[in-house]
Amino acid sequence: MTPSVDEPVRDLLIRRQAASSAWRTFLLVMGPGLVVMLADTDVGSIMTAAQSGAQWGYRLLLLQLVLMPVLYIVQELTVRLGIFTGKGHGELIRERFGPAWAWVSVSGLGMATIGALLTEFSGVAGVGELYGVPRAASLTASAALLLFVVLTGSYRRVERLAIALGLFELAFFLVAYNAHPRAADLASEVTRMPFADSRYLYLLAANIGAVIMPWMIFYQQSAIADKKLKREHYVHARWDTALGSVITQAIMAAVLIATAATIGKLDAHASLDSIGDVAKVLVPVLGSDIGRCVFGLGTIGAAMVAAIVVSLACAWGFGEVSGYRHSLEHHPLEAPWFYGIYAAAVIAGAVIVALVPDLVALNIAVEVMNALMLPVVLGFLVLLAFKALPAERRPRGAYAWVVIGVSVLTAGLGVYAGIAGAIL
Repeated sequence: MTPSVDEPVRDLLIRRQAASSAWRTFLLVMGPGLVVMLADTDVGSIMTAAQSGAQWGYRLLLLQLVLMPVLYIVQELTVRLGIFTGKGHGELIRERFGPAWAWVSVSGLGMATIGALLTEFSGVAGVGELYGVPRAASLTASAALLLFVVLTGSYRRVERLAIALGLFELAFFLVAYNAHPRAADLASEVTRMPFADSRYLYLLAANIGAVIMPWMIFYQQSAIADKKLKREHYVHARWDTALGSVITQAIMAAVLIATAATIGKLDAHASLDSIGDVAKVLVPVLGSDIGRCVFGLGTIGAAMVAAIVVSLACAWGFGEVSGYRHSLEHHPLEAPWFYGIYAAAVIAGAVIVALVPDLVALNIAVEVMNALMLPVVLGFLVLLAFKALPAERRPRGAYAWVVIGVSVLTAGLGVYAGIAGAIL
């Protein structure tokens, strides 16, 4: 019996409806992974990539690509923990290892938060000064926006705005393209890695610390729990994380390529202690108006989305360890400590940068500090993956060894490069 002509059409419609439903689900789930990855390319990371390209050409470019799967493996564990336990990172550490270890972990988060916020507000101030805006005005405006967004919105509203701000970072691809990198230079330098040079090791550690930061793990796991993602969302949440991993490292590579093709060829010893220094050197190559505007938009987007993520991660982390209410779904009067810590972090960061303007020089040092904290950060994450997850969702077989191996190698290389680069 031959099939009806309508049957192929019906099958096609069913497949299209299934595909459409999958896309709708992905768009609903998408957010925590993409937001945290866009925040990962913050001002400190931009400065690290810029220094890498200026001082070493394309010799640290391959590292950006290698760190893509490393970043995904690390953050995918937070997806599993957030979805299959429904709890934040600090809460799980407290449950599994006790309050003392939970406070150790959140103390590291606090230090990373302070360092990150100083770099974000320094970037905002630097862009403002490019246009003649006084530091006090740009810092006040940015801090007010950050407070308004979180104090008046739900998690989904904050997430949407963070994505919108973070998309300005795509401007760095235009910066890299307009720098006209030479393929011959890239090919000759990309595999030359002077591991015996302490300055190279120091920047290598900074690049690792610029990719895997304590607040990223706290944020994504807590955001997934706050967004109430369920088991059926797991596959889509992994794709969200994978997409973010590729985008953030591609942005880092774009900044490195732009500075390698311009500053690296003109003056490898140029002072790049601030966003303003980078912009001033790039502007003549990119064009005074367009170059300054594009670079400024990318930097502002990076700084603002990172400031939101870092401050929320801090508020979530301390809430999970201490037990106070910690959700964007609560009104500020219902969760005063949660919103209070968020506000205190934002205001303190803006005030310190306003009073001590030369803190921009700490950009790379902050990333090296993140690298030195990796054994604790990744240690807790991997232990939780094997202890807190349901048995069927724990890393198993070959992948379990990949997770352990990647974590040990990344933490070990970060600590070795950071210490060797500082003392040699």
